[in-house]
Amino acid sequence: MILFDLTLVDSLAFAWFLLCWIGYTQYSERTASRKNCLSSVLHIQRCGWMREMLDRENRVADASLLANLERNVSFFASSTLIILAGILTVLGATDRVMSLSEALPFTYKASKVAWELKLFLLMAIFVYAFFKFSWALRQYGFASVVIGMAPGASKVDVVDKAAFAKSAARVVSRAAYAFNLGLRSYYFGLAFLLWFINPWIFMVTTAWVVGVLYRREFHSKALKALLNTNKAIVGGESL
Repeated sequence: MILFDLTLVDSLAFAWFLLCWIGYTQYSERTASRKNCLSSVLHIQRCGWMREMLDRENRVADASLLANLERNVSFFASSTLIILAGILTVLGATDRVMSLSEALPFTYKASKVAWELKLFLLMAIFVYAFFKFSWALRQYGFASVVIGMAPGASKVDVVDKAAFAKSAARVVSRAAYAFNLGLRSYYFGLAFLLWFINPWIFMVTTAWVVGVLYRREFHSKALKALLNTNKAIVGGESL
């Protein structure tokens, strides 16, 4: 059975890849609302950041923190464009790349059409990543405006601090969420590279990526450290 010149094994591998990526994204979003994870804990800390920011007359430090976050996203957005340029270059030399890959062990032979299709799919992954990074940058820009329009400490009584902090933190968290989706594309994009060698190895690697993402998001030492900082503030009360 051949689908778009992909063998049955290749089609199965790609279906498994989509299932793992989409399935984990849906799972992490739903689980974050009822279980401690990096995104939920960091959102709580962003709420605390925005409340503390309202009590400061000088917001230079807050602007610097936001600029640092933007630089991180900008780096990945620029890197993604370089990767896309590299994929386009490989598309122009598919025959040569195929001949080089055949010398590698465990290589699963595929047609030129299948190779080109895989390259286009790989390109789609990094185009998706670029859109997420660019959207994250825009949202960090929105957060800059929110911080800029926040009343000074002398006028903070005119604003509902809790409501403002929650809404402002949500703007930053949405930007961080978009960045996380773009970064996740890199993880799965790296796993996707192994499809050019062997679809079975590709499936195993995709499952391994899901395991790495799950452990880091829900059971990492970084998460435990963040939870401990929350507990250390106001005798363990929620920020």
